[in-house]
Amino acid sequence: MELLLSEIAKEIRLTTEEEKAVQAAFTHRKIQKRHLLMKAGETFRYIAFVEKGILRSYLPGIKEEEHVIQFAPEGNWIPDSFNLVEDEISRYNIDALENSEVWLIDRESFQELLQAVPRLETYFRVVMQKRLNALHLRVINYLMHFAEDKYKMFVDVYPDIVQRAPQHMIASYLGIKPETLSRNRKKIATRKS
Repeated sequence: MELLLSEIAKEIRLTTEEEKAVQAAFTHRKIQKRHLLMKAGETFRYIAFVEKGILRSYLPGIKEEEHVIQFAPEGNWIPDSFNLVEDEISRYNIDALENSEVWLIDRESFQELLQAVPRLETYFRVVMQKRLNALHLRVINYLMHFAEDKYKMFVDVYPDIVQRAPQHMIASYLGIKPETLSRNRKKIATRKS
């Protein structure tokens, strides 16, 4: 819970009582590598803060292909959108790429927490603004750049994920074929040496 509280502290200051309210609202869960936190087609009423490990969300495609939507290493929220009004059927899966630990909060507890600690609305607004900006940059990257540039930008923004996520998942996230990513990685490595 220390990481969650320190992430909140980057945006707002909480009193000791408010920190206790945050701690009481969340449930801790461990997720083994390759296990699902959420499955497409199911109702999922939680958002998760990643304390340890890395999770990803992805759309299941045809012929067992996957379309990676989001990587969420430590300090990130997943899913990155949260319907506060009603239950929604999930369109994608969320699984763990490593043994992971998350803090879960359901919609009702989330609403109660926001009423108990109104300043948290500022924190969550900032989180959502950052995610929206990242999404816009991803769309621009996807539309405007060739595969090599897409990968370079990914490495610049997410150097830790490059070391922790399989290459085919990174290729899926970038919207390119794994073979194309492999060729571009070799090209970049050759230039550096």
